[in-house]
Amino acid sequence: MNTALKVTVFTAGLAAAFTAAYGVGHAVGPAPAPARPHAAHAAHGAQGEEPAAARGDHQVGGLQIADRGYVLSLQRTIVPAGGPTELSFRVLAPDGSPLTEYRPSHEKELHLIVANRDLTDFQHLHPVRAADGTWTAPATLPEAGDYRVFADFTPAAETDPLTLGADLRAAGDYRPAALPQTGRTVTVDGYTLTLAGELTPGRPGRLAFTVSRDGRPVTDLDPYLAAYGHLVVLRAGDLGYLHVHPEGAPGDGATAPGPEVDFTATAPSPGEYRLFLDFRHGGAVHTAAFTLTAGAPAPTGAPASASAPAHQH
Repeated sequence: MNTALKVTVFTAGLAAAFTAAYGVGHAVGPAPAPARPHAAHAAHGAQGEEPAAARGDHQVGGLQIADRGYVLSLQRTIVPAGGPTELSFRVLAPDGSPLTEYRPSHEKELHLIVANRDLTDFQHLHPVRAADGTWTAPATLPEAGDYRVFADFTPAAETDPLTLGADLRAAGDYRPAALPQTGRTVTVDGYTLTLAGELTPGRPGRLAFTVSRDGRPVTDLDPYLAAYGHLVVLRAGDLGYLHVHPEGAPGDGATAPGPEVDFTATAPSPGEYRLFLDFRHGGAVHTAAFTLTAGAPAPTGAPASASAPAHQH
């Protein structure tokens, strides 16, 4: 897929846009809480899920480097900007040893996301794990500045997934950029994508992306990681992270391969978010980025949206 995408028309970084997204910001209480969906995946809008507004910002994912005893350890935290480099890291288990056993999700043991804090660059990478637990992935950080690395995975010994985040710096002359403003239609690689729906704090809402090319709807999207699209939402300001999977799945007999890809997502708070949609067509992966503002929180006790729940991973 595109290893570096700039959208001039999703920093608060990958995490800044969806603080309520992935659960790397759990607060630790004096006693273990009852089992519940992990924040990073709870954002999927599962039925019976506690509203994001009620859960509070401690449920935000990707904001901490360690959670439940697991630690994201980058081999290097400073890399050169503008040229190819290699990202190398380990996930350390609660006993301090490198984690080597994972539960695969969407065809991968671990999903790696890298985004700059200006939210102008987004990369969904596919690292390779060595027998000793070291993960490596080639990458190019196009501009100098601060980046956030997100590791999204489930240890084999766990049932709930984790999203850990760590800071990465690209050396060079850093020139901050304003958060891109896109509107509801963006173009990428010759494709036009239109977004319908809203992000509302504390209640699930439908986000529908329609894909077209040369003025015609795309009705033959390729499956990509067992889905017709993958959506990462980051909250501007702190890079809170949310990974959302779409309604339906390729081959289920009910989900069409385009032109529309639907998701259900819940914003953790008012504010601006960057939405990064990965989709595959013609054998290539493309990434479209949108900026969306979530308005005032839903009133306490307000009914949830009637939209069907999506898989917020």
